[in-house]
Formats: sequence, C-alpha cells, structure tokens
Amino acid sequence: MYHAGPPIMEAQTPPQFYAMRVSFERPVLIIFHGGTGQGEAERIMAAARIAAARATAAAARIGGFEAVIIATDDPGAFAPASNGIIIDIDPDSDAPFDFSARLRGVVHHYGLQKPAVMGSGSIPLLGVEEFKLIVEQLDSRDPRFVTNNFFSSDLTAWTPGEAINSIGPFARDNPLPRRFRDDAGLASVVLPRTTATQFDLDTPADLAVLALNGGLPPALLRASAGVGAITDRYRQFLPFLCNGNAEIVVAGRVSSATWQYLERETACRVRMFAEERGLATAPAGHQPHSALGFLLEEIGARRFFERMALLGNALVLDTRVIEAHMGITPSREDRFQSDLFNHEAIDDPFLKSFTRAASEAPIQVLLGGHSLVSGGLMAINDVAWRENDRLEGLV
Repeated sequence: MYHAGPPIMEAQTPPQFYAMRVSFERPVLIIFHGGTGQGEAERIMAAARIAAARATAAAARIGGFEAVIIATDDPGAFAPASNGIIIDIDPDSDAPFDFSARLRGVVHHYGLQKPAVMGSGSIPLLGVEEFKLIVEQLDSRDPRFVTNNFFSSDLTAWTPGEAINSIGPFARDNPLPRRFRDDAGLASVVLPRTTATQFDLDTPADLAVLALNGGLPPALLRASAGVGAITDRYRQFLPFLCNGNAEIVVAGRVSSATWQYLERETACRVRMFAEERGLATAPAGHQPHSALGFLLEEIGARRFFERMALLGNALVLDTRVIEAHMGITPSREDRFQSDLFNHEAIDDPFLKSFTRAASEAPIQVLLGGHSLVSGGLMAINDVAWRENDRLEGLV
C-alpha cells in the first residue's frame, strides 16, 4: 500500500525549477500542507500528515504522475526532500491564506495541463492502482475531472488545467467538483467508493483508525504512537461489528452509501442518525440543527449518554454536528483533544464537560469528525473482520 517512489530530482526552489522546466503536460499532484497549529494534539496530527503526504507522493509517482508539488508555508517539514517531491513555498506567508489564489497560482506557474489537488492528510490509503486509474482518466482527450467525492472532495484532478480559470471563487477544495461541472462544463468521473477512496486523515480519531490497520511506514507509525491512549478504545469496538446480537449507533454527517455499506458488510444492527450532510460547504448564514443536539440540550451530557446506551452497545459520533448545533466554535486543538478523550486539556466549557461525560459513558463511545462516520467506519470494519477471522483460526 505504501511505496518508495523513484526520484525525479531533489527539491528545487521555484526560480531554479522554472529555469529547468516551464510546464508539465503529464499529470502532476499538488499536495497542500500548512496551518497545522502549535498545540500538542495539533503537532501529532502535523507529523502524521507529513508522513502521509510523503507516502502519497511515492504512490502517485509509481502510479504514473510526472511530479508531486508540495505547496506549503513550512518547507522545513519536508526537508530533506526526496522521491521527486518539489517544494513550492508560499510567496506571502504573512498574508491571510487564500486557497483559491494559491491553487490557481501553482497551476499557472508550472503550466500544469493535468493537475490534481489534495491536502496533506487526505485519503492516505489511496494506493498505486487508484493513482493509475486517475492517470488513465486524465489521459482521455475529453475535458473531465476525477474526484473521490462529488459533494465534498478530498482529491480533485482535472483536464485541461486552464479550466481552473473558468470557475467561480472557492475557499477550500471540497466544492471543486461542482465548480468544474457547473462553471467549466467538465464531465464528471467519481472514483469507486472504497475504504481507500473514502478514508481521510483529519483528526486524532482518524489516526487511531489508521494505527489499527498496521503496515504503516515508519514515520506514520511513529506519529500514531501519539494516539495510543485511544487505540485500545477503538480495538474494543471491533467485536461489535462482527456480532449479530450487537447494535451500534452512528450519528453525524453519514451518507446513504456508508449506511448501505454497514448494512451489507457488518453483522451487527445499525441505528443511524444522519444529520447536516454538506455542513462544510453550507451557504453563509446556514443554521445547523441536530435531533441529538436538541436531546442533549434538554437532558444534559451525562443523561444523554445514558439514553444512547439504551439504543445500542456502542456509539460512533461526529461531534462537529453537535458543536454546530450548540453554536460553539472550539479551537482545533480542543476538538482534537476531545477526539482523544483528554477533557482536562480542553478550554471550551461545553466541549470539556461533554467529552468527560463521553469518557464515563456506560457504553463504548468513539468521537471524531466526518471521516470517522464515513471512511473511518469502513476501515474499522475491514480490521474487525480480519481480527475476527484470525481469532476464529486459532480456535
């Protein structure tokens, strides 16, 4: 799954690189990395994202991408550069970050004809075969884009590269597929929904899931040690998925495809609360609401988890929906510490008490973001059945 790719060249500063090459006609992967923060949990995730980006770059190169460009405000994070990684330093790191302008600038500067863009923690399980498929699609003569998720993309590739100039403004990469379809008229190609194409590395919860999978490259394995305290919690959750007498509760931004997957691939019963799909790309002024949030307001956090224990043996919760319903905007560090169940380290009063109640709940509780209740559950289920088969083989 993870590979060491062949080098193109050592990383160059942009002026040196431009002197060597003006444009790329073959597919090129752009990985954005920056704004990682200074908190303890944020540093853990930054290390994981850097390691994941290096592994992704290697897989992309073997899969047929001509180059990998790291667009970053922290070039030291990838030093010394190897395996064909080209560092593109943010030209104005002191100014407010403008993703739209930055992406357009990279595409223009390098003359990219077939670009692909993703974040440094995005879909880290994507392997060589998936990148080969993307290259195959980009090599078509027809204008098109390729994405892992049409409504909230983690990776978007397109051709021709100049189509980026035909689309409206965007603050992040999630809405790019819709922009390319609606504004530029490109045809849509959506990758098959698999664990590899749906699992994202955004939060400590995702890193705990990744740690369960095993076979990680050394740098990512070292980063996963930072979430060792909750890995056992995830491991204890595994048997429920293979138990026909068990029931799990899944709540948050859950897609119908994830629900169908769980109904088809798990032995347990699944009780689903799907709320606020598309929250990350909701229009300005949108007021999120959650049925579970209303219950939480009425009875408080401790009784909330007692009620959840009546609905299932375990709860997998996308806490970002609860936060949005409650109208709170905790720091990223607070959110990460909540995923780690470190309530003592959280500053936000509501999230602090909620996380403590979750840690003391009478059932197994997993806390995280969107990826946990989508690709994360798929990845957990893969591990659960492998472990189940291993234990059965020992009997």
